[in-house]
Amino acid sequence: MNNNKENLSPVEKIKTGSNGLRGTLKESLADNFTGAIREDDQTVIKFHGMYQQDDRDRREERVAKKLEWLYSYMIRLRLPGGFLTPEQWIGLNETAEDHSTGTIKVTTRQTIQLHGILKSHLRPTIQSFNLQHLDSIAACGDVNRNVTCTANPSESPLQQEAYELAGKISEMCLPKTKAYYDIWIDDELLVDRKAEEDPLYQDRYLPRKLKIGIAVPPNNDVDVFINDIALIAIIENDKIVGYNIAAGGGLGATHGNEATYARLASILGFVDTEEKVLKAVYEIITVQRDFGNRSDRKLSRLKYTIDKLGIGEYRAEVEKRTGFSFEPAREFKFTQRKDRYGWIQNHEGKWFYTVFVEHGRILNTAEYPLKSGLLKIAQTGKANFRFTCNQNLILADIDEKDKAEIEAILKEHRISENTDGASALRKNSVACVALNTCSLALAEAQRYLPSLVTKIEPILEKYGLLEEDITIRMTGCPNGCGRSPNAEIGFVGTAYGKYNLHIGGDRLGMRLNTKFKENIGEEEILTTLDELFGIYVQKRLAEETFGDFSYRYLLNLN
Repeated sequence: MNNNKENLSPVEKIKTGSNGLRGTLKESLADNFTGAIREDDQTVIKFHGMYQQDDRDRREERVAKKLEWLYSYMIRLRLPGGFLTPEQWIGLNETAEDHSTGTIKVTTRQTIQLHGILKSHLRPTIQSFNLQHLDSIAACGDVNRNVTCTANPSESPLQQEAYELAGKISEMCLPKTKAYYDIWIDDELLVDRKAEEDPLYQDRYLPRKLKIGIAVPPNNDVDVFINDIALIAIIENDKIVGYNIAAGGGLGATHGNEATYARLASILGFVDTEEKVLKAVYEIITVQRDFGNRSDRKLSRLKYTIDKLGIGEYRAEVEKRTGFSFEPAREFKFTQRKDRYGWIQNHEGKWFYTVFVEHGRILNTAEYPLKSGLLKIAQTGKANFRFTCNQNLILADIDEKDKAEIEAILKEHRISENTDGASALRKNSVACVALNTCSLALAEAQRYLPSLVTKIEPILEKYGLLEEDITIRMTGCPNGCGRSPNAEIGFVGTAYGKYNLHIGGDRLGMRLNTKFKENIGEEEILTTLDELFGIYVQKRLAEETFGDFSYRYLLNLN
């Protein structure tokens, strides 16, 4: 157990001294002389679902004018399973217009982020969310983050069962402190300190962030094995009879630090009731709380704890705390890992339309008024909004009698045209935010990948591969937010305009890729892919995916 208090990282001391995640946030917010908050509060505010950022495109300009950096804040909603009502979407749209850049960002964890919020707009933003029965509690920080689950309606009613489980896990893992309401909602709230006692997080919370995902086979649309805790529904006779539980996934690493690495979760075993699922998840978290590394944050994710203890010892400790043993894992099979675009009807006769949202950016341009179209759909009150882990949006639960009305709006605002017209590669692309707001970014991602895909598409067309479902992902640094290590083609930023090229991941999310070339620019990227695609069409086996071919032939690992 990691109880060495003399060797704690600075963040650990901030957490335990934060007065239940309050810190000096009220004082920071009252300081009108700077757009920033106090240094320690920059850690505390993450637990409230926010990050302090600045516009990196304007740093030089601001420094030249002897101004401080243009500080602003990103706020991320807690939306287990990724669901909003039409009324909430209308409210979100208004909040984005009034307080942020106006762009609504769908994340790879099935939720929404708003960027560019000035310090003076933080409380009004949170209060507007509160009026919509939304919050950002624990959407960031060293706690359980947003719980993801299979989004596709074709898995219903099983999808609904997974969605409800995601909500129960999220509620179970919420911090008990009422600091969020003290600071952002009600200054006069009197807190019962006894009620704030937190048996799960205590006063130190977790060593690092923790992510949970729930998959309903045959679709691994949540990329379940990249999570710290992965739940795979086991289906027999069209019913979920339990879950395989895996632990230890995580894609973040650090350039030049071989002690850090991406890892997929290892299966611990099977449990057959929801009560056992909740208990197992809870105790997997407590073991990480007690044994995780609190000295070196680069080595503090659950994956490193498991590799240090060994999967057998970790499982044994969890079983000791739960009071039951895992059963042997049950068989399951994934056949795809993608969103199903366009119209789908579920078992109840309801209609769903999956909108392709390139890298999750919902905004209006002269050519494509996506944001306005979605608002108009919300204003009909005839569609709910679901988000996917591939950064897309599902217009959900539409009655047969209302389908034509929604279809007309989709056509009027070019939404169906842009969804139908995108290539398979573009639809299977994911990118993190990166520049200009992420402080960790070394290179572009969401602002660059669309143009790179445009240049790759003619190469694919040359080889007859344009409709091949190749997954391509880009991150501006090695922290893995765009899930680049778990793609058939992954780009990891090393410097502005430079990337490591990774290949050989499998299409279903069951095998990580391998670095193939280092620190290359666009010209070499395109030349290399041209060469690789040419070899692929000549040498591949029947039905062999690009990722499997790369692993077998190009990397010679199989």
